Amino acid sequence: MPEKKFLASLGGRIRKLRLKKGLSLSELAYLCDFEKASLSRIELGKTNTTILTLCKISKALDVTLCELFEDK
Repeated sequence: MPEKKFLASLGGRIRKLRLKKGLSLSELAYLCDFEKASLSRIELGKTNTTILTLCKISKALDVTLCELFEDK
């Protein structure tokens, strides 16, 4: 899978999980101790993030790290 498509897919799954939990972008950014703009770039697939960042996101969303990568 091309890098841009992978990042867009990952970001889309994060957004879907965030909305499923009823969290706004600002709320999730706060829980992760991120800037809202940084989280937005991740959700849009515009940045290649670190595994530590993904761990913070998964913890804040109360899902496993693997669930961020599962395309259901």
